[in-house]
Amino acid sequence: MRYGINGSGRMLTHGVAGVLDHLRTAEEAGFASYWVAQVGLVDALTLLGAHGDTGSPMELGTAVISTWERHPHMLAAQALTTQALVGDRLVVGIGVNHQPHVEQSLRLPWHKPVRHMIDYLAILTDLLETGTASHQGEAWSFEGEAAKPSPGVPKVMIAALGDQMLKVAGRRTDGTILWCVGPKTIRSHIAPVINDAASAAGRPAPAIVCSIPVWVTDDPEPARAFLASVLANYATLPSYRAMMDIEGVAGLGDLSIVGTEQFVADALGEIATTGATDFTPVPMGGNPDEEARTMAVLRSAMG
Repeated sequence: MRYGINGSGRMLTHGVAGVLDHLRTAEEAGFASYWVAQVGLVDALTLLGAHGDTGSPMELGTAVISTWERHPHMLAAQALTTQALVGDRLVVGIGVNHQPHVEQSLRLPWHKPVRHMIDYLAILTDLLETGTASHQGEAWSFEGEAAKPSPGVPKVMIAALGDQMLKVAGRRTDGTILWCVGPKTIRSHIAPVINDAASAAGRPAPAIVCSIPVWVTDDPEPARAFLASVLANYATLPSYRAMMDIEGVAGLGDLSIVGTEQFVADALGEIATTGATDFTPVPMGGNPDEEARTMAVLRSAMG
């Protein structure tokens, strides 16, 4: 299992410059990947492009960009431009988001999200690979071609939790990006469904990228309570609620990895047995010492 870092949480506390500093530190430490989400009005692809091509093999990924706000033609243009800027190491992570956001914030109808993703991928992947796409879909359509800014082709992964979306991920993409999904759920649900779908489609084994908050501390209860509070909204979303029910937990605070160095190391060891190919935690800490201890455990886990 490879180890990366998810820097999305730092966007709210350290801003763009702070995330870029964190990314450089992770790259120098030898992590396999660094991921950022589309947070607020900060554009994830622009941020990664600003890091540039350093000659490092560390993958740079979006975890994730919502599909509803951008036509796949526009996302392909942004992704290929970013790919050229960072040196052909981009992973484009996308997801259909959630019904409350789509209906209440975007004022768009929530309709057939799996069909939406299939149409989106049909256009996006063709444009990324060849610069040409011809697809008339129920949710998305495009006809055209354009010159690519670089010959490289970014990897594409999707956020997938339910059976149907996991099958789409296995059949049509390079893998899935998970947020706060526990080891029991990965082992019994995520890995079997996506791997079987990829095998049936004749595709390589897909990546299963797992992100969970990790916090090294000698006082875990206040830390868990804090995470339970800030992550409480996820328990109201049906897709996450279903994953929590499989795991047998009440909320995402229970899924976060919080405790001493040994406790965290043991939890990382368990995740490595689930079928996850990549572990990309959100490193946490209540003070600089805890943040440093958390990063030290993650660096040690890389071996």
